[in-house]
Amino acid sequence: MNEELCFLPASDLRLRIARKALSPVELVQAVLARAERLQPELNCFITLCGDSAMARARQAEQDVMAGRPLGLLHGIPFTVKDIVNTQGVTTTFGSATHRDNVPDHDAVSVARLKAQGAILLGKTTTPEFGSKCLTDSPLFGRTRNAWSAERTSGGSSGGAAVAVASGIAPLAIATDGGGSTRIPAACNGVVGLKQSNGVIPHSQAQDMFGNQTYVTPMTRTVADTALMMQAMAGEAACDPWSIGLPAADFIGGGAATGDLRGKRVLYCLAPPGRPVAADVATAFRAGLDKLAALGAELAEMPGEGFDVEPIWRAINHTVWRTRFAPLAAAHGDLLSAAFLKQLALAENVSGVDYQQAMFGRTALFHRVQALFERADLLVMPTLSRTALPVDQDLFGTIDIDGRVLDGVRANWFPWTMPFNMTGHPAVSMPCGFDSDGLPIGLQLVGRFRGDVELLRAAALFESASDLLAHWPD
Repeated sequence: MNEELCFLPASDLRLRIARKALSPVELVQAVLARAERLQPELNCFITLCGDSAMARARQAEQDVMAGRPLGLLHGIPFTVKDIVNTQGVTTTFGSATHRDNVPDHDAVSVARLKAQGAILLGKTTTPEFGSKCLTDSPLFGRTRNAWSAERTSGGSSGGAAVAVASGIAPLAIATDGGGSTRIPAACNGVVGLKQSNGVIPHSQAQDMFGNQTYVTPMTRTVADTALMMQAMAGEAACDPWSIGLPAADFIGGGAATGDLRGKRVLYCLAPPGRPVAADVATAFRAGLDKLAALGAELAEMPGEGFDVEPIWRAINHTVWRTRFAPLAAAHGDLLSAAFLKQLALAENVSGVDYQQAMFGRTALFHRVQALFERADLLVMPTLSRTALPVDQDLFGTIDIDGRVLDGVRANWFPWTMPFNMTGHPAVSMPCGFDSDGLPIGLQLVGRFRGDVELLRAAALFESASDLLAHWPD
């Protein structure tokens, strides 16, 4: 089987398919074979849709040969995180309580990729209900990092990131409620975007107005992220934040054209008191040098006011407790201790406490907006250190260069949660490797609804970094 196809970006594959230089059947056969070979070690899928994927590939090939109109992603395989609804395909939410759940409709994001000719390859692993930054659950066990079996894949979109990083599929639908796309993207050396609020409609959130969770693209390259954005973006009646947003040219506007001259970049290594590993700090400085070489004007920004994990947790865990307390009462024996402990953290959060946290969320939005009065981009490390051990306990300690700290969330990814709450677009980009050969991520943050401009800056950074030839062994 031609495994070289598995390492090509979707932007290249679609052109080959359109000019009849590549058959969708050949492509899907190649990625399915790779998935089946690597799944026993990586454990990045909960369901593989081999038969249906091959049937769709054969139809896609017939469409090409017959000269029929082709969609933007015609014949390109994609995966879907197993908390995003897929019609007729088991969607477990990573929970033993939902092992037999089969939705009768696709989420908006899934339907839109299919409408553009993309082919569903399978459902990728997630912790229970996407509830933590480590991808493991009672239903299917741990997902291992694409670069090291001894390290975590991150989470909660760990399966999506590993499938992309290991060359199984070029495109993945993920989700991000506090960093769940950007954390595993940084751990596995891929591109993980959390777009602006409303740009990609969310069709499963129960609180559409206070929602801080996003359905997101995960890819190997910025150009492929732009392709997914072009297919998935656009208003939908189910999501009030999407209504009225104008159409955008993510593909053309987000291309690596020109430079960053005249662009003002504010950067910060960490919020006060939060340590950063030496390898991450070194890669971060090198990333800043690349931005400066592209013409950006750099200035340091203060990190005060960004240590927001308590606010994020008050909002997030209250939502979870409201959603899942009845399930826990009825089926607690099927849920993990870590998930039940997170629900318990919201037991004493009052309505006043929740509303105070929402006030804090608004204050954070104003703080970020004030920064963008004098900046075009914000830049910081995605994570304070590279991937944690594969058996990391969410409620255990975290080791950063020998310094042992309590609180995984606050100390490992202090920079991802703020932008879920404010709605600004943020993307994690590969920016180097640590001394163990593990990927390091750089986070770029753009203006609210400035997703196209953010993609362009990310594409320029990618073109200056020369990391796309590096694949995990």
